[in-house]
Amino acid sequence: MAVFVLDKKGKPLMPCSEKRARQLLERRRARVHKLTPFAIRLVDRLVEDSILQTVRLKLDPGSKATGVAIVRESSSPDGDCDLRVIALGEIIHRGALIRKKLTARRSMRRARRNRKTRYRAARFDNRRRPAGWLAPSLRHRVVTIETWVRRYCALAPITALSLELVRFDPQKVENPEINGVEYQQGTLAGYELREYLLEKWGRQCAYCDATDIPLEIEHIVARAQGGSDRASNLCLACHPCNQKKASRPLAEFLKNDPERVSRILAMAKAPLQDAAAVNATRWALFNLLKSFGLPLETASGGRTKYNRQRLQLPKTHAFDATCVGRFQTVSGWKMPALQIKCTGRGSYQRTRLTACGFPRGYLTRRKSVFGFQTGDLVAAEVTAGKNLGRCVGRVAVRASGSFNIQTSIGVVQGISHRYCKVLQRGDGYGYSLVAQQPGKETEKG
Repeated sequence: MAVFVLDKKGKPLMPCSEKRARQLLERRRARVHKLTPFAIRLVDRLVEDSILQTVRLKLDPGSKATGVAIVRESSSPDGDCDLRVIALGEIIHRGALIRKKLTARRSMRRARRNRKTRYRAARFDNRRRPAGWLAPSLRHRVVTIETWVRRYCALAPITALSLELVRFDPQKVENPEINGVEYQQGTLAGYELREYLLEKWGRQCAYCDATDIPLEIEHIVARAQGGSDRASNLCLACHPCNQKKASRPLAEFLKNDPERVSRILAMAKAPLQDAAAVNATRWALFNLLKSFGLPLETASGGRTKYNRQRLQLPKTHAFDATCVGRFQTVSGWKMPALQIKCTGRGSYQRTRLTACGFPRGYLTRRKSVFGFQTGDLVAAEVTAGKNLGRCVGRVAVRASGSFNIQTSIGVVQGISHRYCKVLQRGDGYGYSLVAQQPGKETEKG
């Protein structure tokens, strides 16, 4: 993975290799500017004295995660565009957690009103929604992507943006046979049912969990038994399972595994929340990226999939972002991706509640404990006790001064604040490097 480079005034230069960054630091020509994403700042160069190349930031927005890729563009002798990957990333959203907390808060307030106890008066009747309003769980996705586009633009000389402008059609996915007036009453946009099923069922066989093999569309209730082509009656199966099940009922085919039967039926009727979330935010994200004033390229999900299959790249969010848009070749993609998990900056709520809304515990009123806050990246050199050694990770503070540190291999508990040193202040995100596992496209036409 390349290292981001800034000039002595903090303006972005072309990234360099890890070896070159190490040499600059050893010769004291650079200083560490930021640990995650890792960036150095030169002490003897300005951006005016450097040559910058074309660097493009690519985005593959999703409901639960967004892929990010920073690539360097160059033109080949035959006029095609060749890409060199500089950095890969995956932003893990927490929209589902936001929605869950809002639902819990709403239910607690309604319970208080029903008990006719003291409560905050309802305010939903005196609030107006502005144009372009999005629910908090959806707005979070747009704001998070905006934050990281700005951060990457401050670390690399981004000259252009690419966005996969996904268009989902929930009606066509749910009922492929819909037409006429029924269809005109809904959203008119194209969507591939096969790709939806691949995402919904995790690209594995619903009956045996087989992966990395061609999968076929399977009717849970066979057409011969009156089953329909609705998405709620479709799943993915490998060829042996598909042939073995034939037109038998699901309960009979999996009579020795009733838990799997229940899981398949529950998954089949899962709502199209992810598709609705992407639909609701796609134009807000498009207009947001246009406001940056950089050339913006948009591409369809079909082109992204075509590029990934043509180049035989694994199916990950980061590689999907790499394959957005028009280009001929890509190199340097064999690198880990920086996983950016949205954790938030804590909660204003300092009282823990039971399921019925009654207090069951209290959090400390101070977020800072002995100079540390939950979310800080710390290094602990433990010289005594059962946790002897060094550990680096995200800290969770306690008022007693005995902290927990979330490392890449697990949680280390009970580390005294005296052994901890702050490496980077918490910014509402958790970071980890994720190796890009090789895989195959699991689809059979």
